[in-house]
Amino acid sequence: MSGLTAERRVVFYDADGVAYQPVRHGDRLTGRSAFKIKPAGASNRADEAIQTDDILEVARAMLVDGLAVRCKALSGGPVNYLRFGAEKLVSYEIGPEIATALSVPAVHNLTVVAGAGSQQNLLDLLTRAEIDAAMQECDELGLNAFLARSGFVRPQVWIKSSGEEPKHPAKATVAAALRYLPNGRALSAKEFFGGFGESQAFRKLEELGYELLRPDADPTPVDLSRAAVETAMDAFDRYRFQGEASDLFDHFGEPRDYWVRSTRHRMNRVYPTKAIVGHVLSTKDIHGGWNQPTGPVSRLHNSGFVIVDSNDLPIQPPDRDYVLKGADRIRLCALNYFIAPARENAAKEVSIVVSDIAWALSLSDASPNICQALGGEKFQHLAQVSPPTYTEPNPSSSTVFTYQLSSQADQATVTQSTLTPPRSPTNLILYGPPGTGKTYRTAWEAVRLCEGEHVAEQLKGDDKRAALMERYRKLVDNHRIEFVTFHQSMSYEEFVEGLRPVPMEEDAEGLSQNSSSAGFRLEPFDGVFKRVSENARINRSAANSAKRLDRSARVFKVALGNRQIEEDRQRIRFGLDNSLIHVGWGGNIDWSDERFDEFSEIFSEWKRKDPQATGLDGNVVITYSLRADMQVGDYVVVSDGRDRIQAFGKVTGEYFYDELAAFHPHRRRVEWLWRDDKGTERSRFYPKTFRRHSIYKLNQSLVDWEALDDIVFGGDVPQGSQSTLNYVLIIDEINRANISKVLGELITLLEPDKRLGMPNEIRLTLPYSKKPFAVPANLHIIGTMNTADRSIALLDTALRRRFTFEELMPDLSVLSENVGGINVRKLLATINERVEYLFDREHQIGHAYFTSCKTRADVEDAVRYRVIPLLAEYFYEDWSRVAAVLGDTGQSGSRFIEARPLRAPAGLAQDDLGDEKQRWLVKSKFDFSEFHAQ
Repeated sequence: MSGLTAERRVVFYDADGVAYQPVRHGDRLTGRSAFKIKPAGASNRADEAIQTDDILEVARAMLVDGLAVRCKALSGGPVNYLRFGAEKLVSYEIGPEIATALSVPAVHNLTVVAGAGSQQNLLDLLTRAEIDAAMQECDELGLNAFLARSGFVRPQVWIKSSGEEPKHPAKATVAAALRYLPNGRALSAKEFFGGFGESQAFRKLEELGYELLRPDADPTPVDLSRAAVETAMDAFDRYRFQGEASDLFDHFGEPRDYWVRSTRHRMNRVYPTKAIVGHVLSTKDIHGGWNQPTGPVSRLHNSGFVIVDSNDLPIQPPDRDYVLKGADRIRLCALNYFIAPARENAAKEVSIVVSDIAWALSLSDASPNICQALGGEKFQHLAQVSPPTYTEPNPSSSTVFTYQLSSQADQATVTQSTLTPPRSPTNLILYGPPGTGKTYRTAWEAVRLCEGEHVAEQLKGDDKRAALMERYRKLVDNHRIEFVTFHQSMSYEEFVEGLRPVPMEEDAEGLSQNSSSAGFRLEPFDGVFKRVSENARINRSAANSAKRLDRSARVFKVALGNRQIEEDRQRIRFGLDNSLIHVGWGGNIDWSDERFDEFSEIFSEWKRKDPQATGLDGNVVITYSLRADMQVGDYVVVSDGRDRIQAFGKVTGEYFYDELAAFHPHRRRVEWLWRDDKGTERSRFYPKTFRRHSIYKLNQSLVDWEALDDIVFGGDVPQGSQSTLNYVLIIDEINRANISKVLGELITLLEPDKRLGMPNEIRLTLPYSKKPFAVPANLHIIGTMNTADRSIALLDTALRRRFTFEELMPDLSVLSENVGGINVRKLLATINERVEYLFDREHQIGHAYFTSCKTRADVEDAVRYRVIPLLAEYFYEDWSRVAAVLGDTGQSGSRFIEARPLRAPAGLAQDDLGDEKQRWLVKSKFDFSEFHAQ
């Protein structure tokens, strides 16, 4: 049954089918009654709200801009700011006149959108790293291609950039960012929350600290997606045969010059440009053609559509700077007219003949450009296809490119079956002389351990180095790889955990006073090893994130009553059965007004009622905790006395005052995640006895999240040995620190069979946090050591037993035999042979010193500024040995360094000084004749 009436044109529904409507708020001073819209990022304060009398603007705010509006259930109850698509409102129905004005469906239900819940889980995993990667992708593809690829139109809301004009569309950027999650993929406009998702995208961006530009700040023209244009063409067909939307289409009359070709097979494939763009933009104010960027013909052309005459013959576009041309246009048209229709028809593959593209775009002698565009990586990225097969000759007008397609359902999503399978823990140390490629090998090993052999094999070789480092940096940004360098003063407190002073501005357990306290307290903080171990153990993948509590959320202790009193037992039961928390503190005052976000306002209001009240009064402190400090998304634990709990839930609603309540009118909605009338011990997850306060915030540093997971989810919590995402800790210069001092007792936990979930699992209690700790099996450790600094024989014996060692020595095969006439391979081989003879094999020179040399000058610089200083360090400034390594023995003249005799000072006989004194000089020009290329 519809909730719409002649007066009520907008109705929202929650998951239980309860109907809500936007309500007006009356101002007693002005007498004005208006709807109130909460701007993005604003508090609930009345002076920050946007007021409007127009219900269309209210609908636009909720359905397009993703903003919250003051709403109330039709059946009565509290008035709260609610947002469509958030925890509360999941469906709506609006009048057709509003649906037409906003270009949205008149009825929509998020709960029937496939995957909407899992999409929200994925959205929760996004960080700034994935968003920034998507923004960079937009820059590389160009805005038109970025939007067209997934069927997005040019939006009204943008991510603010440092330039003069915005260039990153908010919703499309978030949808694209999902592909940068482990095994993730970008979502199309239709897939992303069923064609909606504005509020979810905007909220996520603002949570991550991005500033958004709303419609009044967007001066740029709108681009047109294939879906929007084809929908307009469907509407024009209904107008042709049934007269629908005649008020809009009659306005444009009969077209004269320009038509647009449909990307679908239709009885009539050409449509008037102005009418189509007018329908997409819901406006009659459409003018011009090619003469300006905002003209309908320019917009359609730049969005990848073919402009034709009434006989479907392509029209040559004018040569203007704002008209898309070249490879970018070829790629967009190939996507719109070949790839997208084939996917729409569930085809497994599609073939594109170069001559078909040339004819469609009215291009002549363009076969090389078309072949380059269709065969390049940029088009594969845009169309989300793998490299195509093609016929010979290439390039030619007869060349055929064939692409294998996968349906949206076939494309990889983050599921248990697609994640990397667990592997045996790796403890590896790469050692060798300087310059032997340890840094590159470490990056490759880390990617291999995180993403598997198949991915790593595709990133081998110098020509793939950039791609490897890009994948490596992405894993670092996702906190799958952590890097630390050991040094002589490295300590346990830095690497594992230590204590850090923090100001005592607030009691660790909730609010005790609203003024700063003097002094500080010591709190445990995690070092890099504990942090990466925890990330690996929690393993925040889509496959199991639903079975893990959010460690960033706060936990509030709530007492609903005294279980020993019958009346209170009924109140406790009422809260648990009706998904509510409720308190009686705060009197009969409705604290819903926005100004009560502030503690000072609550305190001032209560002092009017009780002039003797202080800031420690329960009516102030508890009201503040429930009304303002507690936020949607926080957790609550319902106490049963001071040492037991009987329920655990997540806050899902804002504070409201129920004036009809028989008791405790101050309330919030909660989703109970666990409840048990028998309860369980508080000490399982929290060491301190509960205080008697009705509501207060627990000390987050004392919460044992592992134990809470076990309480809430029981045996369904994924264990460490079942982890599917692999993590890597890289320890550079692992031999430079005192291993016993840095690792302490935890060195035992590094052994593979003693990892979390393994047969001989060991857990230890950490000395500062007093929490149990184990190393998960999906954490791999890679160390590097420079043998020129310290021999492997001098390493801590306990460390040597627990690691596999792989030696990396100079690789002469990667060096050229002719760089500017110099045989670099022979040069390095000769130097290393002499170093090994005079010193040892662990002090050789690595090939990396010469791999970047392209000219004779490069080789000379490498020897002058890198090799000679390193040799001088090896031989402790004994330049005679440096000369011996370089072949400057004096028998055949000096090539690299030369010795000049020093005369004794006046009055001092040479014999008094013993041996002859010499001054060693590096020559200004080197002689490489010994290493001349053949």
